[in-house]
Amino acid sequence: MKTIGLIGGMSWHSTEAYYRRINEQVAARLGGHSSARISLQSLDFAEVRDCQVRGDWDGSARLLAEAAVRCEAGGADLVALCTNLMHKNFPALEAALSVPAVHIADAVAAVARREGWTTLGLLGARWVMEETFYAERLAEHGISVVVPDDDGRTLVDRVVFDEITQGRFVDASRASYIEIMRDLAGRGAHAVVLACTEIGLLVSPAQAPLPVIDSAAAHADLMVDLALDDHKALVSAASRA
Repeated sequence: MKTIGLIGGMSWHSTEAYYRRINEQVAARLGGHSSARISLQSLDFAEVRDCQVRGDWDGSARLLAEAAVRCEAGGADLVALCTNLMHKNFPALEAALSVPAVHIADAVAAVARREGWTTLGLLGARWVMEETFYAERLAEHGISVVVPDDDGRTLVDRVVFDEITQGRFVDASRASYIEIMRDLAGRGAHAVVLACTEIGLLVSPAQAPLPVIDSAAAHADLMVDLALDDHKALVSAASRA
């Protein structure tokens, strides 16, 4: 079993979900007392959030690169960044490592390709929905995205940072997210990507009006596949349409 590196804390609520899912998957696949080998670096989200608010992406890239080096020094054979938005800094993270970094959008794409979904609704922080770094990675796999209108993007982003990354899960916000998902389905989305790792803690697949890809769950599952030398997963993660 390879050692999985996790760079988390953004927020710790979803990092906890990563840790639990990875260990549950390893236990289910290997049985007995098996659990995952994990090297975890959990950052202070307040520092990262300050960089986001100030637009200091060079500063956040340094924080993530330093965490990546510590993660690898702790024995990681492959590394995951447990957040969607901070994949904006993925090139800096990848450059700091001598082991593979596994992009969360590649994990999302692997699920979509398996299900035959080629158009995905995209929910996450405003940068994820409005900039190209995430959509372009999905496009490399032949997947296009649709995003909410401006009012919808504003609401989704507000809930991300004012509520769910602070561990607040509000019924009214859940209802608003479900309505936005319904609109995305009407505009051609085959499924919706929960492209903030906390959204799956707010809206469950059973509550969603169309199929969902929980990015955190997809990412965790791919890391387990790779840690256990699932060669099919290796091929899928590396492939581009």
